[in-house]
Amino acid sequence: MNLAHPHFAEPRWLWLAFLGPLSLVVLQRYSGWMRTRQLAQLASPEFVAALTRSRSRARRFIKNALLVLAVTGIGLALARPQWGEQAETSHMLGQDILFVLDCSRSMLATDVSPSRLQRAQLAILDFVHRQSHGRVGLVAFAGQAFLQCPLTFDYGAFQDSLMNVDERTIPIPGTDVGRALEESFLAMEKGEREKLIVLVTDGEDLEKGGIRAAERLAKQKVVIFTVGVGTPSGSEIQVLTEQGKLELVRDDKGQTVKSRLDEPTLRAIAQATHGVYYPLGPVGEGLAKIRLDLENRAVTSGSGPQRRLGVDRFHVAVAAVLILLVVESLIGTRRWLRESSGASSAGPGISREIQAAQRTS
Repeated sequence: MNLAHPHFAEPRWLWLAFLGPLSLVVLQRYSGWMRTRQLAQLASPEFVAALTRSRSRARRFIKNALLVLAVTGIGLALARPQWGEQAETSHMLGQDILFVLDCSRSMLATDVSPSRLQRAQLAILDFVHRQSHGRVGLVAFAGQAFLQCPLTFDYGAFQDSLMNVDERTIPIPGTDVGRALEESFLAMEKGEREKLIVLVTDGEDLEKGGIRAAERLAKQKVVIFTVGVGTPSGSEIQVLTEQGKLELVRDDKGQTVKSRLDEPTLRAIAQATHGVYYPLGPVGEGLAKIRLDLENRAVTSGSGPQRRLGVDRFHVAVAAVLILLVVESLIGTRRWLRESSGASSAGPGISREIQAAQRTS
């Protein structure tokens, strides 16, 4: 269909534009016939003629015609007449971003200040405040993964969930990136919208399932951006004991555990899903770069294909209906007449009766 040519977007309402006026004409004719019949039963033809001589058939016809045209206009307006074309590009109402935050004990390392976990939390919080549109969600993980905050527009609730995450949030020790990515996918809507995950971790995937999970999610059109927290040189891990003292984490041999940023693993996870890897940096600049990437992504690929749409013109029919109804209400059905000699000769009593009947007829 050539949308530039006049057409109707809702043609099923055209029945009202045809049957409505036809039904109204039938009702008008029937009403006129009933009035004539009742008057004929009331008085003689000469008296009826005297009663109705102030009536204007032309004015009555015009009023009826205006009402018929108004009903036709209502049917046409409901059928949504269109002509001309306009292009519409469908835009997403923001982007759904699910943050996957590592809260294992290795995130307590202090190679970034004040600690990896706290620096990541502050950077995510700054990201969300600057993003200011779209839904955000949070999955925390260590040896297991748990959905802390479903996708939501309530940034206050997201902030509360984010800042409540600590090394005790997930009681099972370890770092299972693959399980975290799978849990994140389950928390996302299964539709055609782009699925975005921001994985924030030091990259120590102890279960070695992160890359395989990313390859599976890539087939589901999931894009993963990875953010490395920490430094390649690493740092020792200190945990708070039950006595409130800081204690270094040691392995089975009694050696001090030193956690290092595993950038190759994080880069491989991102590349498997056509995402990008950035180190978080000392002040969260890595997440700032991801925010810019997502904004560019929304401009270039976040918009749907252009659609050619007709331009609605139903307001023209609505305006015409209003004008017709106003004009119809202003037109009377009587014409001005001087008192005829016939009425005078009939006597003042009959004249008064005629005038009274005319006023009530």
